[in-house]
Amino acid sequence: MRALVSLVIVLGLVFGIYYYYLKRVQPAGSGSVPTQAISLTGVQNDLLAIAQAERTYFAQNGSYASLGELTTSGVLTMPRAGRDGYTYSVETTPGGFTVSARYTGQPGAPSGLHYPTFYLDQTMQIRQTD
Repeated sequence: MRALVSLVIVLGLVFGIYYYYLKRVQPAGSGSVPTQAISLTGVQNDLLAIAQAERTYFAQNGSYASLGELTTSGVLTMPRAGRDGYTYSVETTPGGFTVSARYTGQPGAPSGLHYPTFYLDQTMQIRQTD
């Protein structure tokens, strides 16, 4: 009987420590740190998809295109021009392009989180500014 009581006490302590640890690692709310990390990864993947569409469009037409032209031509099949408060834009020159994702805000987003701006050009390297 003593072993059973000891086991219950140990399991209670382990559960308490585990529960406390999870509460500290992941803050409550829709804008928690893990949720933001997932969102930022999605934004970066969208930028890569837009840049790849620019490369494809250039190979087919010999020039770079705006975001609207990419979707109209069918090279880019992205249903929206942004994600989770980020808005995408494309700037073109005869020699290259720059795709950017800027945070413009999202209703209900927590104010304590950092929302960087991402840039990508024809080198396919994602850069981040604070």
